Amino acid sequence: MRFDIISVLPGLLESPFAHSILQRAQKKGVAEIVVHNLRDYSTAKQKSVDDYPYGGGSGMVMTIQPFADCIEKLKSEREYDEIIFMSPDGETLNQGIANQLSIKQNIIILCGHYKGIDQRIRDIYVTREISIGDYVLSGGELPAAVLVDAVVRLIPGVLSDETSALSDSFQDDMLDAPVYTRPADWNGHKVPDILLSGNTPEVEKWRFEQALERTKQRRPDLLE
Repeated sequence: MRFDIISVLPGLLESPFAHSILQRAQKKGVAEIVVHNLRDYSTAKQKSVDDYPYGGGSGMVMTIQPFADCIEKLKSEREYDEIIFMSPDGETLNQGIANQLSIKQNIIILCGHYKGIDQRIRDIYVTREISIGDYVLSGGELPAAVLVDAVVRLIPGVLSDETSALSDSFQDDMLDAPVYTRPADWNGHKVPDILLSGNTPEVEKWRFEQALERTKQRRPDLLE
C-alpha cells in the first residue's frame, strides 16, 4: 500500500513515520509512505504557495497551481483509489473508515494550512475529506499522520500478532475490556481471578461483559 502525502512542511512528518509500527511496515515493504514538498511544485516567485482570499477577509489561502501540478504528476505515474483532504469539515475518522481504507492500494493525502486550500482543488481532485475531530490544528500534517497510522496497522503483516488489530476498541462498535499483565498482585492490587483461571470461554465472556459495561458508561452512543 502506498501513501503520497503533499505538504508544505514535510519535516513535520519525518518523526511519526520513522519509528515503531510505521517504520516496521515500511522496512517490510508492506507500506510505502512518500512525502512531497508542495513548494517544489510552485512556479511563483520565492516558491510561495498561498495568496490573499478573493472577497477579502483575514488569513491566506493555498493556491491551486502547486497542488494541481503535484497531483497530476502523481496520477501520471499510477492510479489512485482516493485523494483525501484532511479538513475540519470532513467526515470524522473512525475505525470503520480506517478499515475501508486499509484495503486500498494507492492514496494521496493533501495537507492544508492557513485558511485552507482553494475550493477548486477540493471540487476537481478530492474524493474524500476526513477530519480527526471537532477542533482546528495549524495544518493537516498531524491529522495525516494519525490517518496513516490508523490504516497501516490494519494491513496484514504489519503487526506481529495479526489478530491484535481485530480486538481493538471500536472494531465491534465497543470499547475494549480492561487488560492486565504481570505481576498478578501489585501492592495488594490484584488481577481479576477469572483471567488467571485458564478457562478461555469464561475469560472471553468476562471480556465481552466488561467491554459492554465500559461502553455503556463511557460511550453509550456506540450502542445506539
